[in-house]
Amino acid sequence: MDWGKKNRLSRLIQKDGHCLFLPIDHGYFQGPTTKLEKPGETVKPLLPYCDAIFVTRGVLRSCIDPNNTTPIILRVSGGTSIIGEDLSNEDITTSIKEVIRLNVCAVGFSIYVGSKYEHQTLMSLARLVDKAEEYGIPVMAVTAVGKELEKRDARYLALACRIAAELGASIVKTYWCENFEKIVNGCPVPVVIAGGPKVDSELQLLEFVYDGIQKGAIGINLGRNIWQSEHPVAMIRTLRAIIHENATVKEANDLLEKLKKGEKK
Repeated sequence: MDWGKKNRLSRLIQKDGHCLFLPIDHGYFQGPTTKLEKPGETVKPLLPYCDAIFVTRGVLRSCIDPNNTTPIILRVSGGTSIIGEDLSNEDITTSIKEVIRLNVCAVGFSIYVGSKYEHQTLMSLARLVDKAEEYGIPVMAVTAVGKELEKRDARYLALACRIAAELGASIVKTYWCENFEKIVNGCPVPVVIAGGPKVDSELQLLEFVYDGIQKGAIGINLGRNIWQSEHPVAMIRTLRAIIHENATVKEANDLLEKLKKGEKK
């Protein structure tokens, strides 16, 4: 691994080996998602507490202050919408020149293993890795499932993560599930936990993040469960405690309640 790639990864993955990535890329297929209608305003109070943001070039240019020093992971796949026929029909949307021009630390690309467009997304990931490696840019593969949320089990996700790593991804973003260790143990590159739809309770969120970290994930890439929270700053600070301070679920929940009370004063 050359110096440039090592340097970019060191900005994303902290010295303790863990990371907290904040995705605000949802609009690329969902449009103006609730509480992300104005992404710049949503993310501004959260930037001090995340290790990177995952964002499209359009929102990066129009909503994120260029003086921001939080590392950027650029979403470079798309081409579908929530009302379209098939969410898996994605391809590369952004050139490597544009990636370099925007001075980002990594790029992110979704793959749809087992879908109609499996071959297309996997070959596009491989081509993206070829281009990115020329310039020392890490690629984060996202094991997307589209509207088929029932696919989120250990057997399927372990398969998808391993394929992503075999094709050259430096990091893989995938969903938490029961027996999460099977995913991590079968993936030779670091794994970060995706959030998916907003969970039913704050405690449920803390529990699955804690479990995932204990079973080998290096961090999270959670969006809706943070910025759709009634207390987004308190939530991201609490998750940061689990990831970077080894907080237990109880310690994290106590911290969350304390921070929420502090916000009300």
